[in-house]
Amino acid sequence: MITCYGYFRLGGHVSQYLNIHSDTPQMRLIKQVVDAIQSGAVAAIPTDAAYVLACQMGNKDALERIRQIRQLDENHHFTLMCRDLSDLGTYAQVNNTSYRLLKSLVPGAFTFILPATREVPKRLLHPKRKTIGLRVPEHTICQALLEELHEPLLIATLILPHEEWPLADPMDISDKLGRLLDVIVDGGSGGLESTTVIDLTGSMPEIIRQGKGVLS
Repeated sequence: MITCYGYFRLGGHVSQYLNIHSDTPQMRLIKQVVDAIQSGAVAAIPTDAAYVLACQMGNKDALERIRQIRQLDENHHFTLMCRDLSDLGTYAQVNNTSYRLLKSLVPGAFTFILPATREVPKRLLHPKRKTIGLRVPEHTICQALLEELHEPLLIATLILPHEEWPLADPMDISDKLGRLLDVIVDGGSGGLESTTVIDLTGSMPEIIRQGKGVLS
């Protein structure tokens, strides 16, 4: 993979395009992405499932921009991408049964619906259930970003309204969303499958969406 970065000027908006190695991410570029996110940027980043839209957890304006791009209603379950299991426990209420399941499945292509703790901004919660989606990715770029950021990323799968599949090609993302995004991380082609979503709020785990993650 060629290491380069540059800018695309589209409709008056400058979208930063960073080519980051998926196996050995360049830390100067990781820091560049994190600096942008901490300044309110909305970024497209690769994961171990599909590409996602990402922003800082507590940034209201960036959250609203993601809502507009995806055309999401108030009942959408947002996801916090966490660095590890201990981070996940900070933002969700996890009982012993759920913990054993989480420990066996993370990191990986799973999103878990759990009751949120007070550490989660209220605007991110499902309005009726007070729950939040959480995941721990198995992807080197994601882990490098989370390590540098020192907090979870708010994410939503990068699938456009009325489309069946997520955008998987970084250049395609740039062509279609360059005017709306601040940063596009090219970590290679992404997957067409989202994560498997498991609801852990009931007495038994319930698969809400079957995606890339496979339960044994």
